[in-house]
Amino acid sequence: MNNTQYKAPASVEKAIELFSGAEIGGKLLAGGTDLLVQMHSDMIAPALLIDLKKIPQLRAIEKEADGYRIGAAVSGVELMNHTGFCTTWPGVMDGVKLIGSLQVKGRASVGGNICNASPAADSVPPMIAAGALATVVGPDGARIVPVEDIGVAPGRNSLQQGEIVVSFLLPNQLAGSGGAYQRFTPRTEMDIAVVGVAVNLTLDKAGICSHARVAVGAVAEKVLLVKQAGDALIGTRVQDDATDNLVTAVRAACRPIDDKRGTREFRVQVAGVLARRVVATALERAKGSGQNP
Repeated sequence: MNNTQYKAPASVEKAIELFSGAEIGGKLLAGGTDLLVQMHSDMIAPALLIDLKKIPQLRAIEKEADGYRIGAAVSGVELMNHTGFCTTWPGVMDGVKLIGSLQVKGRASVGGNICNASPAADSVPPMIAAGALATVVGPDGARIVPVEDIGVAPGRNSLQQGEIVVSFLLPNQLAGSGGAYQRFTPRTEMDIAVVGVAVNLTLDKAGICSHARVAVGAVAEKVLLVKQAGDALIGTRVQDDATDNLVTAVRAACRPIDDKRGTREFRVQVAGVLARRVVATALERAKGSGQNP
């Protein structure tokens, strides 16, 4: 660790230049709540740490014509303190508020949570359910990537050499939209999700679901966008038959492992229970929502 160099570039361009250097084994520091633990545990020994917190573009929360754009290095606490974002995206905030202690949230970022590619990350399912899009910039230019396509396997993402996630766009929602996220853990605080489920849906003026996305975490090698579960709600009033179909679709999509925190059968069962609870909360929020700011 004593041989690690530290750089804090002030621009995306400089960060990419540093990160894409083939001769240097670099790591990005968006918050460091996972990275520094890995370094202190001698799991990794990067030659270069590139601190992204000094880049203004990665620290901004902005309301744009197309929706809310949040920088990839924005901390959980900064999001919690942004009234407009919290009001518009309560389901995303359900997940952000579960990222560790208050002290951890003061450093941890949604960008880091997503790029770490943990299947159990709490902010990832609600970001996927929200339809969030990542702006990825690298040596070959910029590209837009749906959040569900970033995680590939535990600890492995789809970014190419030298690429950095700069921001996330959460698109505008229609009136009558609501989202929610819940997880199951053995303990009530600061634990890793055994299962996590997020739902985002929209009701039309007649109370019929016109749009729905469902994401499930900790039940596969990556967080899953379960299209069949969302489709089960569309065209319905999100009542008993529809939620039964949602639960069936969620459980059918699960492919968890057995480990000390839960068996395959337990995780599949809990995923269905959580899906039923989460859609009820999302429905309540959708019925109570007005025109988004």
